[in-house]
Amino acid sequence: MTGRDERGPETAETRNAGDFGEFGDLRAGTLRGVPFVIARVILIALCRVVLGMRIEGAHNVPSRGGVVVLGNHLHNADPVLICIAMPRPIHFMAKKELMSVPVVSWFARLSGAFPVDRGRADRTAIRRAFATLEQGIALGMFPEGTRSPSRQIEKVLGGAGLIALRGGAPVVPMAITGSEHMPFNGAKSATRSTGRRRRGITIRFGEPFLVPPTVDGKRTTSEMAIDLIMRRVAAMLPESYRGVYSSADKSSTSTLGSNSSVSSSSPSTTDSDSGTTNAPSSS
Repeated sequence: MTGRDERGPETAETRNAGDFGEFGDLRAGTLRGVPFVIARVILIALCRVVLGMRIEGAHNVPSRGGVVVLGNHLHNADPVLICIAMPRPIHFMAKKELMSVPVVSWFARLSGAFPVDRGRADRTAIRRAFATLEQGIALGMFPEGTRSPSRQIEKVLGGAGLIALRGGAPVVPMAITGSEHMPFNGAKSATRSTGRRRRGITIRFGEPFLVPPTVDGKRTTSEMAIDLIMRRVAAMLPESYRGVYSSADKSSTSTLGSNSSVSSSSPSTTDSDSGTTNAPSSS
């Protein structure tokens, strides 16, 4: 057994200040540990009463190490709801405009969210995403790049596929339904057309898996990677939400191969975070 195995994995607390690279310690100033657990318990109870929120498959989220959580996007509040549903802290890539809104920017920084400029190839945001995974932190992204006005998956961008493919971390597909009926969703509010608001939000986390380096003998591209991922997302959604992935079902994900699954209890990087462009973003 090597010395590293005897000591256990390196953590943020055992690193020197200069070991974190360009962005420093990304955990600094964010909610985690006991405060995170207490806040999550309170907020889950509140969301269940007020929103009728249900959480399924939380046990599928690896308890430690870098992980990429990708899913569909319906409402401005989706990142907040997912942060509450996640059993561990998650840092979202969010549109830069949110960082100028007083209350929203405070919550974004507390949760570890970081800005992306959707109008260009934001290399700083991409490097930040890789750094997040390297530090063993969960990374959240919405491959559609914006909220779906029809609740269906209409198109996806390749940026999230690039990060999932090159980041070397497990991917956890996530599906959310019902949040489109919440108020305060701007021009994309579902209540504008129906005049009604429905209660009941469901957030599902699928089994973690690794994006394969090749598919059918061909090198996996970022577009192929995000297509594979979103098929898994769509398979967890009702038919009316699947959109361009309307044919997705469990059998359609077989191209990933049986060896791509990852144990949710296994670390994927050397760091721990269990304290209980075509760039994608939340918008």
